[in-house]
Amino acid sequence: MSIIQINNLTKTYHDTEVPVYAVNGIDLSFEEGEFAAIVGPSGCGKTTLMNMIGGLEVPSSGNVVVDGSVMSELSSNNLIDFRLRNIGFVFQAYNLIPVLSAKENVEFIMQLQNWDKKKMDARTISLLESVGLGDKLHSKPNQLSGGQQQRVAVARALASKPKFILADEPTANLDSTATNQLLDIMEQLNKDEHITFIFATHDQRVMDKARRVVSLDDGKVISDVVKP
Repeated sequence: MSIIQINNLTKTYHDTEVPVYAVNGIDLSFEEGEFAAIVGPSGCGKTTLMNMIGGLEVPSSGNVVVDGSVMSELSSNNLIDFRLRNIGFVFQAYNLIPVLSAKENVEFIMQLQNWDKKKMDARTISLLESVGLGDKLHSKPNQLSGGQQQRVAVARALASKPKFILADEPTANLDSTATNQLLDIMEQLNKDEHITFIFATHDQRVMDKARRVVSLDDGKVISDVVKP
């Protein structure tokens, strides 16, 4: 069953004399439970594509249907609510709130959703333990390594039990050890909770781990490989 359907999707920028087609007529679908990577050189359109899947950018033409909802047709309030309840984001910049502890950063989304405090505490501790940070609940971001901060970001993305995770260059600032640990954690969460993971990356380590690799160039899909 397709959880994401992308139909003739185009994003054009008119900031220069000649229009730039960041995404140019892409048709794709992703099934529930996939562990997929969108890859290609810088400027190929992968981040723009991810942003349109997540409703962070509006297509110039075409549409993205996520779990039955056309993202560009949702009102601002409905889009915010839809993202809050269905999509977890993990970015290259960890985007943690510096004055909050690891536990408080993970709880933040659940507070917006008005979770019961006992359930929120249990979910937060379980998530931080699952990413190997059960002993760092009260550590602030500046007390954590880059790899640990990114794992907090993954736990935060998972907090609201989203149907899928969009991860844009999540390993770009990590060394090999931290990258391998993070990918192992996300792969296990994909298997255990059946959450769909889609990465935008040019990191070979992520490509090796992904079970499907979609390659872009000049805003177009040039290959789509599902590993045996």
